[in-house]
Amino acid sequence: MDDVVRTALATGDEDPRVALAAARELRRAAGRTEAAVVRRARVGGMAWAEIADALGVSRQAVHKRYGRR
Repeated sequence: MDDVVRTALATGDEDPRVALAAARELRRAAGRTEAAVVRRARVGGMAWAEIADALGVSRQAVHKRYGRR
């Protein structure tokens, strides 16, 4: 986790700029994590429908986002 995120979460920083930067970094980290987990799931033989169900999205949405990689 990035230092900006740690600082904002640990201190409850009131500066909206710090909080927004932390939110941005959390979103990026979540996206990287999701992409890695989806790749691992596909390599492990999971179907797009199973992955989509686990993520709470449609099969089409998860395939569109990750299917061409």
